[in-house]
Amino acid sequence: MAQLSDRLNRLAPSETLAMSQKSSEMKAQGIDVINMSVGEPDFMTPDHVKEAGKKAIDDNFSKYSPVPGYPVLRDAISKKLKEENNLDYAASEIIVGTGGKQGVCNAVLALVNPGDEVIIPAPYWVSYPQMVKLAGGVPVVVSAGIEQDFKITAEQLEEAITPKTKMIILCSPSNPTGSVYSAEELDALAKVVLAHEDLFVISDEIYEHINYIGGHCSIASCPGMKERTILCNGVSKAYAMTGWRIGWVAAPEWIVKGLNKLQGQYTSGTCSVSQMASVAAYVEDQTCVAEYRETFRRRRDLIVSLAKEIPGLEVNVPQGAFYLFPKCSSFFGKTDGKHVINSSSDLAMYILEEGCVAIVGGDAFGAPDCFRMSYATSDENIKEALRRIKDVLSKLK
Repeated sequence: MAQLSDRLNRLAPSETLAMSQKSSEMKAQGIDVINMSVGEPDFMTPDHVKEAGKKAIDDNFSKYSPVPGYPVLRDAISKKLKEENNLDYAASEIIVGTGGKQGVCNAVLALVNPGDEVIIPAPYWVSYPQMVKLAGGVPVVVSAGIEQDFKITAEQLEEAITPKTKMIILCSPSNPTGSVYSAEELDALAKVVLAHEDLFVISDEIYEHINYIGGHCSIASCPGMKERTILCNGVSKAYAMTGWRIGWVAAPEWIVKGLNKLQGQYTSGTCSVSQMASVAAYVEDQTCVAEYRETFRRRRDLIVSLAKEIPGLEVNVPQGAFYLFPKCSSFFGKTDGKHVINSSSDLAMYILEEGCVAIVGGDAFGAPDCFRMSYATSDENIKEALRRIKDVLSKLK
């Protein structure tokens, strides 16, 4: 019988997409489901960005684009990095790809050999360990609980490093926790990295503009780290452009050349129209970014206050992104007489089936004591979702 490759058989399906799909199926059956499982802004792409996309169509941007991206977009990204992050990257040190996910995956594939170890702080985004497995690498999970705001320490990082360690994958602001590493915390991690030759950091900064601490800090800005960092970012979250599929990587030129070689063999250049729209996102009015961030901040405050009113949940205050990641292990072993809760995945399914709210169990994120809720939805949905969750959780004894 025909079989899929061992490479694919090593991978697990995405639980975030699975929960979103199940909620969509329930909605199609006429069930009133509030979907808090997706990591996607509920805003529409800003009008000036959409107009730039329309103009690109009228201007006949309909041919193959260069593999690393149009020079005008790479220049815009270079300018953004200089003005917003005080980082100097030439266009030759930047490559544009089909979404932020491809950028991270390409970086893993370009640097990780079979047997190499990759340190992944947990909670982590669901795809990181799978990308490492795809490359034949070995994910090494380092856990940080809610008591330390889900952020690993320099001491934890040092203890996890072995002669086989090739890289660490950081995400700040974090999916799934919303945690943000401070400049001091990043500097401490950087010192550990620099003490080990040929150790690299993939810094996933896709939520850069959705932070509530007054400014973003990249580990690439720490002394000596620019040559050790593969900075991954894109337009999806800040500009509500998830469907436009534009991400990018800034890294030492030799790494970018490798990414260009890899990308040229299996996707080539990304969508021409989307690239021109992204130029407008970076070079034109940034008011939308600030407005989106303030809306998310208000929603963050709302969902935190409501979640803290639910007995049995332990809640911290996320400093970025648009997720809440409450600890829910107090419900393990409980039942409503029909469902028995033995894990966060059980709890997520119970909340979906009985409360009609889609969330994602923390098992998928390497944190089985928690679950993830996205508050990238209306205030009304947040209030109703938390009311439903409070109601169904009260039935567990």
